[in-house]
Amino acid sequence: MGFLRSRSAVTPLRRNGSATATTVSLSSGRRTTVTQAVALHRPEEPMHCIRPGVLADTAESFVAAFGEATASVGRGGDVLYAVKCNPEPAVLRALWAGGVRHFDVASPGEIRLIRQMFPEAVLHYMHPVKGRQAIRAAYQQYGVRDFVLDSREELDKILEETDGAADLGLVVRLALPKGNAVYDLSGKFGAAMADAVELLRAVRAAAPKVGVSFHVGSQMLDPAAYERALALAGRVIAEAGVTIDVLDVGGGFPVSYPGVTPPPLGDFMAAIARGVAALGLPETCRVWCEPGRALVAPGVSLVVQVVKRRGDELFINDGVYGALSDAGVPGFRFPARMIRPFEAMTDAGGVEFSFYGPTCDSADRMNGPFLLPADIKAGDWIELGQLGAYGSCLRTAFNGFDQAKVVEVADAPLLETPGYLLRSCAA
Repeated sequence: MGFLRSRSAVTPLRRNGSATATTVSLSSGRRTTVTQAVALHRPEEPMHCIRPGVLADTAESFVAAFGEATASVGRGGDVLYAVKCNPEPAVLRALWAGGVRHFDVASPGEIRLIRQMFPEAVLHYMHPVKGRQAIRAAYQQYGVRDFVLDSREELDKILEETDGAADLGLVVRLALPKGNAVYDLSGKFGAAMADAVELLRAVRAAAPKVGVSFHVGSQMLDPAAYERALALAGRVIAEAGVTIDVLDVGGGFPVSYPGVTPPPLGDFMAAIARGVAALGLPETCRVWCEPGRALVAPGVSLVVQVVKRRGDELFINDGVYGALSDAGVPGFRFPARMIRPFEAMTDAGGVEFSFYGPTCDSADRMNGPFLLPADIKAGDWIELGQLGAYGSCLRTAFNGFDQAKVVEVADAPLLETPGYLLRSCAA
C-alpha cells in the first residue's frame, strides 16, 4: 500500500546550508556588503542577498504615498502586499517593519505562513477561484473574512462553506480589456461588465462589506491605466445601483530595470486619486491596492558564479529553472556587476553577454543582454539586481539544481525606482 505525502513549497530559502531562518534586524551596521559576503563565503551555489533596510524603507515609502493619495480624496487606504511575489520570511519581516499590515494571500500555504508569522495581520483571500476546503479553512481556522470572486459559482461556494456568515467581505473582480503592461493579466480572471453588475447586486444582498477590484497587469508603465480601469469600475457600480465599501485598484506598480525607468511613483498615486475622486463614492469606502514587485524587487539581488565562458556567452550556476525565470522567455534584463574580491578589478569596458543556466536543457538560456567587463572569466561572480520579485519563489528542483544560500546585506539597490525614499542607503 502506498502512502500519501504532502510538502509545502512556501518555505524559507536555504541559509548557508541550513534551512533555519534567521532574525531580521534593521540595523545595517552589523551587516556586510555583497562583496564582503562573496569574499567570506566564496559561494559555489546561487546566493540571494536580502537588503532588509531597503525593503523596510520601500514599504514605508509606498504605504505613505498611498495613504496620502487616498487621504487627498477623503478616503482611507490599505496596502495589501501580494505574498506570491516573495514569501521569504526575512522579506516579510522587513515589510512588516516598514508598516505593511495587510496581506494579499492566494493559497492555503500563504495563509498559514502569514498567520504563523504575524498573528495580528489582516489577510485578504484575493484568488477569485478557490477550493471548497481552502475557503472553509481560511474562514474557520485562520480568521479570513475578505474573499474575492468573479462568478456566481464562486459566490455560492463561499456562502456555503462559511455557512452564510454574517461578517464576510466580498469583492467582485472585474475583467479589463487587454492592456499594455509587460505582463498582461486580462485573460484568466474577472467578470465581464454585465456579469459584474449582477454579481455586485448579489454580494450586496449577502454580505455587510462589498467591494470591486481589478488588476491592470504586472509592471504597468502607464499611470493613466488606473484611471481608465477606475472609470470602468465606476460604470459597473453605477449600473448595479449599490453602495460599495471597498475599491481595490490592484497591483501592477512598476520598478526600474536596465533600459526601463518608469514614471515616478507619485504619478501613479495622482492618477489613482483622480480616478477615485471622479467616482463620487461615499467617504466610508476604503481604497485598497495590492503591490508586489514595487515593494520587493529592489530589496534582493542574486549572486551567481561563472562556470564557463564561451565568447560572449557565460555559463552560470543559476538560470530559468531557478531565480532567473523572468530572464528567460519574458526577456527581463537585470542590472549586473562583476565581483572579483581576490584580484584587482580592471577597467576593461562593457560587453553584452548572454547567459546559460546550469541545467542540461538548452532552453535554460537568458539572452539579456547583460553588460559586464570584457575580461570576465570562469570563477568570477556576478551580482544581478532587482530580483526580489518572482526570483526565489519561482525556483524549482529541476535537474537537481535546487540549492541556494541567503545572506543579509547593507548595500543599496543596484537600481533605484523614482519616487521612493530609501533612508537606509543614504550616504
